[in-house]
Amino acid sequence: MKVTLYLNSVCAGFPSPANDYLEGEIDLNKYLIKNPLATFIVKSQGNCMLQAGIHSGDLLIVDRSIKPKNNSIVIASIDGDLTVKRINTSNNKIFLCSDSKNYENLKINNESDIFIWGVVTKVIHNVY
Repeated sequence: MKVTLYLNSVCAGFPSPANDYLEGEIDLNKYLIKNPLATFIVKSQGNCMLQAGIHSGDLLIVDRSIKPKNNSIVIASIDGDLTVKRINTSNNKIFLCSDSKNYENLKINNESDIFIWGVVTKVIHNVY
C-alpha cells in the first residue's frame, strides 16, 4: 500500500510554515514490516500492556524471525491461548509479565506449555 509522503516533517511543538511540496509516495510495508515471510498481525484485547503503549483493539505487528531478549514484548501461546507479554529474565529464570500489577508473572520452564510465537515490533492504534 502506497501513501502520499510530504517533504516536511510535522512540528509537535509550535507550528512551522506550511509547505505544500510532495516528496512522493511511501510503501508502509517498508516502515512496518522488515521480514514479510516471518511477520503476522494480531489484534490485542484487554489492557494489561497499557504502559507499553498497547491498548485493547490495537494491531500488533509480530516478527517470528526475531529472537526475543530481556524486555522484548512477545506473543506467547499459554496452554494454547495467545497473549501479549513482556519477557523478563532474572537469575537465569525467564518470566512472562504484563505491565499491570493485577496479573501474576508466569515463569517459563521445561514443564510449561508456553511457546513464544514472535516479537512485537510495531503497534498500530487509533488516537481518538
